[in-house]
Formats: sequence, C-alpha cells, structure tokens
Amino acid sequence: MEDAAFWVLAVAAVGFGIAVFIVDSMARATFSLLASFLCVGAVLLLVGLHYLGVLVILMMIMEMLVMAVFMVMYMMNPAGLMPMSMLHNKRGALAVSGVLFAALAAGIFAIPWPERAGRPPPDPAFALGESIMGAKMLVMMVIGIAILATMIATVVLATQRGRYDRDA
Repeated sequence: MEDAAFWVLAVAAVGFGIAVFIVDSMARATFSLLASFLCVGAVLLLVGLHYLGVLVILMMIMEMLVMAVFMVMYMMNPAGLMPMSMLHNKRGALAVSGVLFAALAAGIFAIPWPERAGRPPPDPAFALGESIMGAKMLVMMVIGIAILATMIATVVLATQRGRYDRDA
C-alpha cells in the first residue's frame, strides 16, 4: 500500500510541476506548484523523513499563500487569473533543460555508487542536527528564539498607533 501511495504521489508531484508551465495564469501556476510541493512533502513523510516532510509542507503552504496574496494585491489583472503565457524563450529553455537532463541522467549511470557502510542512526533528525551544529545546538536554539522575538518587536514598533488608540 505504501509503495502504491509513493508512486501515486510521485507521479502527481511531477504532473503538478508540469502543470505550472501549462496553465495560463499566475494564480493557477502558484497553486499547481503548491500541490506539487505538498505531494513531495507527503512522499517525504512516507519514506520516514517526518520532520523534513512536515517542514516542506508547512513552509510551502505559507510561501505559496503569501505569493498568492501579493499577486492579488499587485498584479494588473484581477487576482492573476487573466490568461497569460508562462513560457518565455521556449526553444532556449527546451535546449538547456534537455542538455541538463541528459547530463544528469548520464551521471547516474557513469558514477560508481558507494556501498552503504554501517546502519542508519535511530533518530536521523537528531543525528543531522548534531552533525551540523555539534555542541552549539543549544546556542542556536536560543538565537532562533531571540531572532523571533526581534522580528515580533520590530513589527510592533513599526506600527504607527498602539493598542489603545484605535479611535484616531
């Protein structure tokens, strides 16, 4: 069952990725890209990369929604739904993408892949964090909270009026 779900999600991710370039409006392209990333996030969840899967899903939802809001606000056509071409320099892009695909596909078969040494760690997320941060993990967590507090304080201080002067 998991294998079938994996292949359905993989094909859907590629299909929605292709739809980004086929649909005729920015809004439809944005939501096609969102659907593609959601499928990729679900594939990551299926293969056991829970933290990364949830991270991809949450980040892509917020990113695409922000992009859709900005399209509604700043595009000349209403909500980015007017027909338009999403492809520019079709021949050049096709040539570059074809050559790149051929080079990457050849690399798959030309490189001698190493054999796995050892067993995977019991908690891959912890092992990844430990290898990236090392002994500085606590410091980085505190800095992350400090940066979040700084962003919130900046937004609060940037407003022209306070909590109680809504009458003005």
